[in-house]
Amino acid sequence: MSNEEQKQNLNEEQISGSQYSADSIQALEGIEHVRMRPSMYIGDVGPRGLHHLVYEVVDNSIDEALAGYCDRIDVVIYEDNSVSVEDNGRGIPVDIHKKEGVSALEVVMTKIGAGGKFDKGSYKVSGGLHGVGVSVVNALSDHLLAKVYREGKIWQQEYSRGKPLYPVKTVGKIDRTGTFVKFHPDKEIFQQTIEFDFDTLAARLRELAFLNRGIHISLTDLREKDEEGNPRREEFYSEEGLKEFVRFLDAHREPIISKVIHMEGEKNGIPVEVAMIYNNSFAENIHSYVNNINTHEGGTHLTGFRRGLTTTLKKYAEKTGLLDKLKFEISSDDFREGLTAVVSVKVAEPQFEGQTKTKLGNREVMAPVSQAVSEMLENFLEENPKDAKRIVDKVVLAAQARHAARKAREMVQRKTVMSGAGLPGKLADCSETDAERCELFLVEGDSAGGTAKQGRDRNFQAILPLRGKILNVEKALQHRVFENEEIRNIFTALGVSIGTEEDSKALNLEKLRYNKVIIMTDADVDGSHISTLILTFFFRYMRELIEGGHVYLAQPPLYLVKKGNKKAYAWNDEQRDKLLEEFGQGAHVQRYKGLGEMNAEQLWETTMNPDTRVLKQVTIENAAEADRIFSMLMGDEVPPRREFIEKNAIYANIDI
Repeated sequence: MSNEEQKQNLNEEQISGSQYSADSIQALEGIEHVRMRPSMYIGDVGPRGLHHLVYEVVDNSIDEALAGYCDRIDVVIYEDNSVSVEDNGRGIPVDIHKKEGVSALEVVMTKIGAGGKFDKGSYKVSGGLHGVGVSVVNALSDHLLAKVYREGKIWQQEYSRGKPLYPVKTVGKIDRTGTFVKFHPDKEIFQQTIEFDFDTLAARLRELAFLNRGIHISLTDLREKDEEGNPRREEFYSEEGLKEFVRFLDAHREPIISKVIHMEGEKNGIPVEVAMIYNNSFAENIHSYVNNINTHEGGTHLTGFRRGLTTTLKKYAEKTGLLDKLKFEISSDDFREGLTAVVSVKVAEPQFEGQTKTKLGNREVMAPVSQAVSEMLENFLEENPKDAKRIVDKVVLAAQARHAARKAREMVQRKTVMSGAGLPGKLADCSETDAERCELFLVEGDSAGGTAKQGRDRNFQAILPLRGKILNVEKALQHRVFENEEIRNIFTALGVSIGTEEDSKALNLEKLRYNKVIIMTDADVDGSHISTLILTFFFRYMRELIEGGHVYLAQPPLYLVKKGNKKAYAWNDEQRDKLLEEFGQGAHVQRYKGLGEMNAEQLWETTMNPDTRVLKQVTIENAAEADRIFSMLMGDEVPPRREFIEKNAIYANIDI
């Protein structure tokens, strides 16, 4: 950031006191501003923001690949949770920057908003945080090492918290080009954790390999080694791009057509790639990207895709007479049931809007995508009449199911508390009416529900016991979902409404009665299954609830360790062993098999009291990966589910 663009920041502590003078106004240089307001740049300073640091450095290498200069990216996690990213691109320029008077490498690494992404001649399109990337990573790292392979030499500079430790210097010779960046996150900023998760990084790198075919990407974890001493490692490479991505996402669903429908080309100067397939599920799974950024909230490219899909399929179905028997209108929703699709566009100057800045606003993108999808589908339907009939038959079934679901949904709407009907009989509501302060516990069974009702704080905590296991929505028609009593009770208790003419699954959270919805089940296999069933329902039918940060998992303790008057709780075996060692000879361990084994006071103290409990917030870091995991866990195929459980059982926890 230049001196002219320095941002002024108010020091809240000084403002809140009596001294509020010119000294209270701070004009911060770019790096200092990033360190004081990191969430403005990377979203948050928890695990999500931490992993974003890696994505930002990788995005620079991907941009080199998009420009045609790089086909290999290697990411390494070191024992101390440092991460390095190395590519075989052109290497960041190292010559002296005319305006700044120092090496261009130093400018890129230390000045916010510097970089080739702002020069249209260097990059046509780019991903990442709109060009602020690597300097933000530098600012939030206690140490960063940058090496550039260029002009036959190895150039190097190191930094601490964004400040150079010495001028750029040459440290050797090399016969290739590229960039190497190794950084260690600053614990002062990332106080919650600086531990990188292999699977989280792998999911994003795999996604990037699918979105940018022909690039070799590797991830190596030196913290984790096999019996022979080899580090954990995965290679990602895709030859077919989005076609492969769709097959990967749909690996645990049964296709109803013979091949992936795919197109790639340029319309009105905008590169568009689309891949899609229909399966026998009842879910719609469309994932959209702009310059490799996952646009969770959609935007004009997604609108264009839906428009092209609906108009082309409808026109074909009417022309062939396949809709003649239907007694009611077909909705655009019906064309997307059982559809898995990936839409990727490259836009020179993307305008993002929406709550999380992941909604594309460029109006000029809509028509090219719609046109591209129409042409692709017209060709496919004409050339594959058998598949075309299967798709239209699926649409007709979806329309019939939607018609039935509408009646069931209307019954749910009539029962919501805001429309005048009563709350579910089993709900023990709270007295507080301000939704911001209220919590709803979804509890497994009447026994635990009874204990929870006795142990709760009636002012702000409500309890809804669920009878047995709720319906597996992954394998159920929409009207069956709305007819299910337990699911109806959840809708009614929450006070939310579902469904509009445009989108029958759209959720309206305006009248949400509880800010926190906490799933509280036994810490055993059955409890985990019930949690997963509820989470699958939320993911498929109430995703806005998760995206709004309202859904949590309670963490009841596994053990009570007692000796005389002393007692303490343990949430895992490690804590239990530590307590046994601490308490010494004669200590007794009680293993809780279920919530019902605790008395009301214990349940409050360990699991429900906001001052002492542990809650896990459910987030969707990667929608495509979450979609794949839910379809695998709740689908029909047993082997992949067994393999996943065996691999992850040790963690007893799934981060969605």
